Amino acid sequence: MTAVVKRRSRRPKGLTAHIFLGLAVLISVFPFVWTIVMATNTTEDIYKSPPKLTFGSHLLENVRHVLGTIDFFGSMLNTLVVATVTTVLVLFVDSLAAFTFAKFDFPGRKVLFAMLVGFMMLPLQLAVLPQFILMSDIGWVGTLKALVLPALANAFGIFWLRQYIENGVPDELLDAARIDGAGFFRQYWNIVLPMIKPALSFLAIYAFVGAWNDYIWPLVVLTDPGHLTLQVTLAQLHVGHTTDYSMVMAGVLMASVPLVVVFTIFARGFIAGATEGAVQGT
Repeated sequence: MTAVVKRRSRRPKGLTAHIFLGLAVLISVFPFVWTIVMATNTTEDIYKSPPKLTFGSHLLENVRHVLGTIDFFGSMLNTLVVATVTTVLVLFVDSLAAFTFAKFDFPGRKVLFAMLVGFMMLPLQLAVLPQFILMSDIGWVGTLKALVLPALANAFGIFWLRQYIENGVPDELLDAARIDGAGFFRQYWNIVLPMIKPALSFLAIYAFVGAWNDYIWPLVVLTDPGHLTLQVTLAQLHVGHTTDYSMVMAGVLMASVPLVVVFTIFARGFIAGATEGAVQGT
């Protein structure tokens, strides 16, 4: 009898949690759905009061306007190259630095890590001028290389992986590897990397989305129209007071497709690793 009462008392709590999660999902999905609605309608439909909330039939027309106004696929290729190279290098550099901070004791480690955490609190805009001067000195202004180099040492990535390695990689396992003669890179490649795949998957999503959506730094450093990234190119769709917002939203929708693909690929590894750890923990 008491078990039945307990089950009944749990139902309202479970129902409340499901309602809350359902509302959170709707709020999260609505901006993407609204983008599709605006991309499939006309600008006149967007300005209607009340606004039109149903899908229209002007998507192909808006897409043709985007392709005819800007070099969409050329800028997308530039952005894809920059985001892919940046993500790969961020995973490599940040994981090496995080492994060093987490498992090796060297002079000044705590000071350097404190400085790293401090850099995370500074706005990115403060680094624009020093970075531009540096890129100008080495002759990289106007090239895609200028977008990759400043993003390599990602402070958040090092902090995130360091915490994960410190708690998720046992010291005893590394000690056993050292006894067997494994050096730094052997430990890093054969032991650490396989154990931190969920953290790497999350960082890959974070780094790729950040590089893909970066606007301020490419706007400053890229001077060659043939090297513009997608976000800078999409900004050209805004023309004074006569902006065709349905065309802009069609461009935004097209630019979001690679992000959805990347998130789908790496989210599987992140969720699989997290659930695997949960099963092992039980």
